[in-house]
Amino acid sequence: MSRTYNATGINLKSMPLGEADKLVTILTREFGLIRAVAPGARKQKSKLGGRSGLFVVNELQLAKGRSLDKITQAETLESYPGLSKDLGKLAASQYLAEVVLCHALSEQPQEELYALLNEHLRRLEQLPKASNPYAETSSVLAHLSQGVFHLLALAGVAPQVQACCITQDSITPDFSNPDWRVGFSVEAGGTVSLTEHKSTIRTPPRPLMTKGGIITQTTSSHQTETETMPPPRLNTKLDATELTVLQQLAGAELPNQSPDKSLFDVDAVWVKVERILRDYSQYHFGRSIRSAVLIDALSGPDF
Repeated sequence: MSRTYNATGINLKSMPLGEADKLVTILTREFGLIRAVAPGARKQKSKLGGRSGLFVVNELQLAKGRSLDKITQAETLESYPGLSKDLGKLAASQYLAEVVLCHALSEQPQEELYALLNEHLRRLEQLPKASNPYAETSSVLAHLSQGVFHLLALAGVAPQVQACCITQDSITPDFSNPDWRVGFSVEAGGTVSLTEHKSTIRTPPRPLMTKGGIITQTTSSHQTETETMPPPRLNTKLDATELTVLQQLAGAELPNQSPDKSLFDVDAVWVKVERILRDYSQYHFGRSIRSAVLIDALSGPDF
């Protein structure tokens, strides 16, 4: 059996190893997540230096090791230099990488995940520079939110936003009513109708205690009772625009503007949508997203 193998992968993170090496975590199409040593990558003239950088896509030749594989050759196929030149784009890219690391598998092909991550990194890099910093932040948050939603969908855990999680009735945003709202529950798995979120269940009759200390159960059909279950905890409430944004994130492109007013470009909408998806992702993956701290700093205290 050969001790070398080839793979195409994108670098998700790296850390120093020893005096001059790097330990790189790579998402590959053929073998999923792998951790490999890039020998001498921290030396000034190393050929692996730039090729072991963040979000660089390489055609790799690797040698199997006892505990860690080693990169023996790397040819760069694609890179995203624009991400490192813009703090917002870089933070969003690292955010997406963290979500990928939450559910990517090892020793299994991850072609769809590999292609999806590359597509959203490409979209982030190609975002034009905006004259208004708030508009630029809004654009980054919009693309980040859609990227997270797509990754959640690929993992099979995307939030339910087209129907109520309790009743399964479809939910249509009402733009004619400025006070219209729908709940969002991370625990329930998505949107919850505010008018139908309480449910009742039938419970068996309570057992009775006899004088001898023996527990017996009532057999009379008339002694049944109902118990109202507490409604799921709502994390937030969404207005018509915010729900419409969430409902359209599953599409291939970003949501179109609202039919009656251009609210999808409002920064506060995208800030709220991103934070909803962040809380949802952290709950379902059981892991915090550290890059979100920088996203919050970029959004500013006004939101």
